[in-house]
Amino acid sequence: MKEPGQFSVTALRGLPMFAAGMDVAAEIAVAADGLADGDIVVIAQKIVSKAEGRTVALAEVQPGKEARTMAAGTARPPEMAQLILDESAAILRATPAAVIARHRTGHVLANAGIDASNVAGGDAGTVLLWPVDPDASARAIRAGLRARTGARVGVVIADSMGRAWRIGTVGSAIGCAGLQVLEDRRGKAQDLFGRTLQATVIAVADAVAAMAVLAMGEGAEGTPAAVVRGCGHWVSEDDGPGAAAGLRPLAEDMFR
Repeated sequence: MKEPGQFSVTALRGLPMFAAGMDVAAEIAVAADGLADGDIVVIAQKIVSKAEGRTVALAEVQPGKEARTMAAGTARPPEMAQLILDESAAILRATPAAVIARHRTGHVLANAGIDASNVAGGDAGTVLLWPVDPDASARAIRAGLRARTGARVGVVIADSMGRAWRIGTVGSAIGCAGLQVLEDRRGKAQDLFGRTLQATVIAVADAVAAMAVLAMGEGAEGTPAAVVRGCGHWVSEDDGPGAAAGLRPLAEDMFR
């Protein structure tokens, strides 16, 4: 049985405004001013996407017929509809209230993760896409932090998502390296009355992302990364399978 733990989350101050080509790991290593084995660095998706040059001007997008049809039914610009289609494996629901898409990485969320908040030029039609491969981005940042600090850390790239049947968004892991994504306790632990757990699988990476995003903020706080301590027993030597390991297989999708 795992002993009860104590966690701390520290939002990192002093990070720059990120732009294409900047080194996320290098900037975080400086801002953190010391990382230790077992720390988990949680990073807002936006700064990773910016560093990877994932900004798009809607004026440069050429919408097709399907995009124009979606735009007419959802009150969105045709160019935005085209980007959603380009970034999606499937459109699950398209209404004026929300376009729910299965991103090509497998994550399900509104607008395929495309957003204009905290993006320079957002008012003029500049938007930001997710990293091409968030798990690969997390692995690269982890390697960069290890090279600069010597510390064996976990890395989570987080974005805020809505949830079925609930109001509001919660920080979720879209990319992960060096962290146990799920802890399967089925058949391995007991409750207070000695009954063996039958259904408990803990979403470790999502839980870490959620508490870090609360500390980082989602508006003008200017703290797009945080260090989580006290979760070192979930940090691994190898990179692990990534956040994609936490996605429910399509065959088990109860909402389709």
